[in-house]
Amino acid sequence: MHVFGSSGVRGVAGETMTPGFVLQIAQATGSVWADDYDRVAVGRDTRTTGRTLANAAVSGLTSLGLDVDRVGVVPTPGLQAYCSRNEVPGLMVTASHNPPAYNGVKVVGADGVGLTRDALNRIETALDDAVAHVGWAETGTDRTVESARRTYREAVVAAVDAERIAAADLTVVVDPGHGAGSLVSPDLFRELGCTVHTVHAQPDGHFPGRNPEPVPENLADLRAYVESTGADLGIAHDGDADRAMFVDETGTHVPGESSLAALAAAELEPGDTVVSAVNASQRLVDAAEAADADLSLSPIGSTNIVSRIRALEEAGETVPVAGEGNGGLFFPRYRIARDGAYTAARFCELVAVTPASELVEPYSDYHTVRRGLEYDDEAEREAMLDRVEAYATDADADIDTTDGWRLDYGDAWVLARPSGTEPIVRVYAEARDVDRAASLADELVDVARS
Repeated sequence: MHVFGSSGVRGVAGETMTPGFVLQIAQATGSVWADDYDRVAVGRDTRTTGRTLANAAVSGLTSLGLDVDRVGVVPTPGLQAYCSRNEVPGLMVTASHNPPAYNGVKVVGADGVGLTRDALNRIETALDDAVAHVGWAETGTDRTVESARRTYREAVVAAVDAERIAAADLTVVVDPGHGAGSLVSPDLFRELGCTVHTVHAQPDGHFPGRNPEPVPENLADLRAYVESTGADLGIAHDGDADRAMFVDETGTHVPGESSLAALAAAELEPGDTVVSAVNASQRLVDAAEAADADLSLSPIGSTNIVSRIRALEEAGETVPVAGEGNGGLFFPRYRIARDGAYTAARFCELVAVTPASELVEPYSDYHTVRRGLEYDDEAEREAMLDRVEAYATDADADIDTTDGWRLDYGDAWVLARPSGTEPIVRVYAEARDVDRAASLADELVDVARS
């Protein structure tokens, strides 16, 4: 049974993502872990169904004799930090950036890192196996852990240049989007010496102020607040706060591709390698070339980037930074995990010296266009992809099939691929001219729909 996408398993709560299904996932995962661990951590974001599904996960794990640490509402990187610190694996109940009706499960290893595809395959195989429940006397117990958010926040503060940030006397506006970051990021940036304003910072699983995904159309309030307060930076998270997007001091949205390039430029040394997905922007290509560093492309999704980072490090290469243009960055020397609060703090280190608008100005000559094509069933999905493949085969472009079909025209590129988390075929295009990017994206959308 194939259930895990590129960033866990997700679905509409009460439909595909039911307590019974989460219990199955927990039992399959626990059966794989039972020989090596006797304790597992479970966390969740703020979604209305989070407590119910977390309870189902706890039931599945304790039925196998595993004890459970309930760390409560915490960012995914907070659960990962807890797992690493206590050397226990974990399950995170979250649908990350997906709309409020969704929920899901991410699986974390005892090193605080998301599992490789091979490890997820073993769990999927176990879903088809009979469950070996323990007897009543061996049933696991669960306990509540109150300190996970605090210790995570303290670790982030300790891992960045807090003195540089505090000395700059920055004013930041934090928009956690009612997600798990509401309980961490505002206090974290106060501890870093920033003056902090907040918007949409009340934890609420209905997400009344904005949808969880920190894309420009959802960040109008943040942009307006930054502009009206004269803040140095706006910081936005997704539902589980493993991503960070930014608004500069003029109230202008900073494309995630630009902030990734700026952070990579500050981190890379000659001979290093930066890892990104197949939809990597030319902005990152420019940053890597300027640093005399290499760029390694992987399929889209955090699971695939983690696998590529590990493979490169095992081969002796240095990977100081990795990520995607959606605000999900990895700093492997800190942890091979996407961490929105840590990423934002690292960006604040740069803003402490150079205004955000100037930081990203060298990477502002490109325009990225995104489209999403919804489908009703697998037959419709396959028909769309078949039409895209036929179009790509006949196109006068260099084709990359690492993940979907990327067509590189020299002055621009376009990519179509099926989402790993939603019933959508995603189309991306990039060019120096926005009309050129939009034309490429719209043409491929028309092909897929025809």
